[in-house]
Amino acid sequence: MFQKSDFMENFTLKKLQDRFGDSIKEVIEFRGELTAVIQKDALLEVCGFLKDDPDLRYDFLSDVCGVDFPEREKRFEVVYNLYSIPNRWRVRLKINVGESESIPSITSIWEGANWPEREVFDMFGIEFENHPDLTRILMPDDWVGHPLRKDYPSTRTGISSDLDEKEP
Repeated sequence: MFQKSDFMENFTLKKLQDRFGDSIKEVIEFRGELTAVIQKDALLEVCGFLKDDPDLRYDFLSDVCGVDFPEREKRFEVVYNLYSIPNRWRVRLKINVGESESIPSITSIWEGANWPEREVFDMFGIEFENHPDLTRILMPDDWVGHPLRKDYPSTRTGISSDLDEKEP
């Protein structure tokens, strides 16, 4: 007999593998959580499938975030945390992204991706194709650099903004 989390992992994974086998680079199951590392070219199709499939219904995008691994050839990961409200299941998607690569925006699937994608752009410099407003959201518009990159200076020396010259 499957436990609920075992069923979710196996059912979601089976449906993903049946539909997108070649686009799934790696699957990680850890402590009842399922992560699928997928090809960036399949992102929109995979997300649309997870949201619209009547058995899965991953209808809530709970987060989009970035991770920097400077030692890797494709140094960034963009991580999507999805939740199925009707089934109470979670799945995580990861996309590997190189320094100068962009990835598709998923705002056409979940409008709620707008601000989290802007945060990833602002903090890591990862560009999202066809995003409706890909502008800085946390840092001033004239800020130089992306503060969550591992090679970003840990002090403010040499980093400036026109806000430094303005009175509080």
